[in-house]
Amino acid sequence: MAFRYRRATVVALAVVLAALTPMATGCSGGAVGRVDYAVDGALSTYNTNTVAGASSAGPQAFARVLTGFTFHGPDGQALTDSDFGAVEVIGREPLTLDYQIADSAVYSDGKPLTCDDMVLTWAAHSGRFPGFDVASRGGYLDIAGIECQPGAKRARVNYLPTRSVVDFAQLFTATSIMPSHVIGDVLDTDVTAGLQSGDPAVVARIADAWNTVWDLKPDVDLTRFPSSGPYKIDAVLPDGAVVLTANDRWWGAKPEIQQVTVWPRDIDVQERIDDGTFQVVDVATGSSGTLTAPDTYQRSEIPSGGIEQLIFAPVGPLSAPPARRAVAQCTPRDAIAANARQPIANARLNPVSDDAFSLLESGPLADQYNVANPDAARAALEGQPLSVRIGYRAPNPRLSATIAAITRSCAAAGITVVDAASDGIGPQALRDGQIDALLASTGGATGSGSTGSSALDAYTLFAGNGNNLPGYFNPQIDGIISALAVTTDPKEQARLIGDAAPLLWIDMPTLPLFRQQRTVIASKSVFAVVANSTKWGAGWNMDRWALTQ
Repeated sequence: MAFRYRRATVVALAVVLAALTPMATGCSGGAVGRVDYAVDGALSTYNTNTVAGASSAGPQAFARVLTGFTFHGPDGQALTDSDFGAVEVIGREPLTLDYQIADSAVYSDGKPLTCDDMVLTWAAHSGRFPGFDVASRGGYLDIAGIECQPGAKRARVNYLPTRSVVDFAQLFTATSIMPSHVIGDVLDTDVTAGLQSGDPAVVARIADAWNTVWDLKPDVDLTRFPSSGPYKIDAVLPDGAVVLTANDRWWGAKPEIQQVTVWPRDIDVQERIDDGTFQVVDVATGSSGTLTAPDTYQRSEIPSGGIEQLIFAPVGPLSAPPARRAVAQCTPRDAIAANARQPIANARLNPVSDDAFSLLESGPLADQYNVANPDAARAALEGQPLSVRIGYRAPNPRLSATIAAITRSCAAAGITVVDAASDGIGPQALRDGQIDALLASTGGATGSGSTGSSALDAYTLFAGNGNNLPGYFNPQIDGIISALAVTTDPKEQARLIGDAAPLLWIDMPTLPLFRQQRTVIASKSVFAVVANSTKWGAGWNMDRWALTQ
C-alpha cells in the first residue's frame, strides 16, 4: 500500500524532473562551492537501519552517500536509481526478482559493490539471524533467500510462496545497503560464507559489527565508512556535524556542489539562517521555534508521512493497557493538535496517507480520546496516583509545549507527568526503562520516520520488530499487518484497517496526536532543494542541488 499522492501528478513530475536534472546554467560546470544543511536530529551512526539509526537524522544526511536500487521522491514514491543498477521481475507466484548491480559500481575505497552487500542487508533485516538490532523487518522477512555467487554483481531474490510484497521497490533502497567488506575486514572473515554457515558464534560477531562498527564519532576511522554514492564522508566534527564531499569514484552524474556539511539540530537554527551560514534547513515544524525566512530565502511547509505520538514503554507503570488508556484519557489531543495547527491524527497502520483509509482508524473508540477526560482517567486508575516520565529529544519547543499541556490536564486525574527531555533521549531510553513514554514521530524518529509506504510503516507494531518500541504483541494485528503488505485491493485494505482499529484503541500501544509537518527553508542561491515527506527529507536529491550565480 504505497503512499497516496496529495499533489497533482503533472506538477509533482515536473518538480522531480527539475530536481534530478543538472543545471544547464547557473553553476560553473563542475562540483563547486559548499552548502550547510541543518537536519532534525543527531548524526550518531552511518547505519540508518539500526533502531537508533532509523530514529536519527542519518537518512536525511546519507541518501546520496549510500545509494541503492531506488531512492525516494518528494511524495515518498520509489524512484529507480539506474546508476546503481536494475531490477527485473522474473516471476509473480512466488515473487522472484533479479537484481543487477552496475558493472562500474564501486565504493569510494575502490572495492566493488557486489551481491554480498545485498546478502548482508537481507540477513540483518530478515529476523532469521539473531543479534542484528535492525529497526524493521518489513518486506525482508518475506524473502525466502538470495542466490548470490560471492563477488558477483547479480543476485536473485526469491520470496516465500503467497508473499508477493507489493512495495518491494522499498527494499534494497537508498541507505539500506551497507558495505559488507568493511565487516569482513574488521573481523577477518567472509561475511557471506559466515552467514551461510549458520554458525551462531560467527553470526553473532557479524551482527555485533553491523550494529556498532559504523558509529559516528569525531575521531572515527573513515576507512570504515566508504560511500556508494555521489558524496562521501570527509570528516566528523566535534559538535556532531558531518562533512560530505564529492566522491571522485562515483560512476554516475557528478554532484553539482563540492561540499555539503550536515548539522544536527542542536544549535540556534534561526540565528544561522539570519546570518546566512545555513543555506538549507529541513526540520519538523515548531521543533526549532517559529522560524522565519529572510527575503533571500524560500520557505515551504508540507505534511510528512510521520505521526507525532506517545509511544508507551514495554516496562514500568505504562506497560499495561489500562494505565496507557488512563494517560490517553487525560491527554488533550484536541488542544495539542490545535496548537500544531493540525487535525487530530488517529493513524497507526496507515500513517503516510491522509485520505479515506486514515478515517477507518477513527471511530467511537478513537473519539473518546479526542478531548481530555480526567474523571475517566481517574476512574480507570481506581483513584490511585500515577507518575509518568515522558521523554523527547530536546531542545524542542513544540514538544515541550505538548508535554506542558499533558501535565496540566493529567494533574486533575492524579497523574503526575515528568518532563524527561534531554538531547540523548530516543528509543534506547524507552527500551531501558529510563522513561515511561517517548514523544516522537513514526518509529521513534525525530523527523518524519516514514518510508513512504503505509504497508511497511505499519510494521512498527509487528511483534519482534526493532522499532516496535512498545513491545506490542497481538497475533490479530500481526496477521493484519502481514496481509496489508501483499494486498492491492482497496476494499480488502479498508476491511483490514477497519478490523485493526478497535483492537489498537483497546490495547493502546501508542497514542497518535497529529501529523508531523515539515518546514524547509532554503537560500535562493541554492537551486533544486525540494521538500520530501519521508525520513530521507530534503537530502534525497542533494547531489542535484546547485549554487546559482
